[in-house]
Amino acid sequence: MAKPDRLARLDAQREDLETDYRDTLVAALEKTAAGSLGLFDRTQDRRVRAAIAPTIAALTEMGTDIDAMRDRLMLEPFALHRDFFAARGPVSASAVGEQKEARLWLDRLNPPSP
Repeated sequence: MAKPDRLARLDAQREDLETDYRDTLVAALEKTAAGSLGLFDRTQDRRVRAAIAPTIAALTEMGTDIDAMRDRLMLEPFALHRDFFAARGPVSASAVGEQKEARLWLDRLNPPSP
């Protein structure tokens, strides 16, 4: 198979995986916006962390795979993955809560139609 065909197939796989990543993240954000905590890792509660761990692991694995594909295709790293993981972790006491943060992310990912 010619190199352009392999690259085109890899690019199509990357697009599909990015769509899966986005869908997984949106589902987790919707759950968080509805009151389930842990997605942004702002609590030390082991049960909360254990409950969200499979989602975080899936997002991490997909993000790593996407970045590897993007590297082979000479594209920039996957910004959604980088930005989401940068938003996780401890924040100041005046920062918005996880529910509001999730709503802000959902608004960002699903802008209203004109």
